[in-house]
Amino acid sequence: MKKFLLGTLGLVAMAAPAFAADLPARTYTKAPPPLPPAPIYDWTGFYIGGNVGWGESHSCTDFVGVTGLITTDACASKSGGLIGGQVGYRWQVGGAVFGLEAQGDWANISSQHVSLINPTFLTGTKLDGLGLFTGQIGYSWGPSLLYVKGGYAFADNSETLVNGGGVPIAFALTGDRQNGFTVGAGFEYLFTQNWSAKIEYQFYDFGSSNFTIPTALAPFGSFRTEDHVVKVGLNYRFNWGGPVVARY
Repeated sequence: MKKFLLGTLGLVAMAAPAFAADLPARTYTKAPPPLPPAPIYDWTGFYIGGNVGWGESHSCTDFVGVTGLITTDACASKSGGLIGGQVGYRWQVGGAVFGLEAQGDWANISSQHVSLINPTFLTGTKLDGLGLFTGQIGYSWGPSLLYVKGGYAFADNSETLVNGGGVPIAFALTGDRQNGFTVGAGFEYLFTQNWSAKIEYQFYDFGSSNFTIPTALAPFGSFRTEDHVVKVGLNYRFNWGGPVVARY
């Protein structure tokens, strides 16, 4: 039995090199290239940009007669375009984003309507500009940012009263017509390291202010105005803190 086993092992040992020679050559396979690093998006830094939009202003005029009776003369809605710019700074902490922003827009929103108290008179309103200074709180996931904002608002508002002959009626304001507040929300997308696009909605409230006019219409009154604005825009982020690092 020993001789048989030794003979068998010898035959296998002699046949192995010949069998290996008949096998095909091993082909070389190049390792696949590594996957590109996933970017880390960071909203921290100063930014500046521009915007265009469409706004609707809702204005009401109240008159107080000599008897003290308050009468709402008319409420009119007017709409038109806006164009302007913004500058701000943001901080990102984890997924939370905080910011401050100043924004200003030229506007062309005006309307005129017949007085309900005296149909021979026309009342008109015009909005020439809007400004704001707001704080922001948002949440970021990847290149996307959803935020809410609110703060101080300024309006370049004007009102007119015109008699039947087209002659303006002089009146004196006794309250503030320019300062108010704004709240809104928006969505912004960082499509490159420095550039982002946004869309946002803003509500403005400038309260009411009293005025006095000749008794031909009514001796006293007040103006009230609210504005609704939708804007789209582009921002450039300076990224002074250095380039966006990559995660491997």
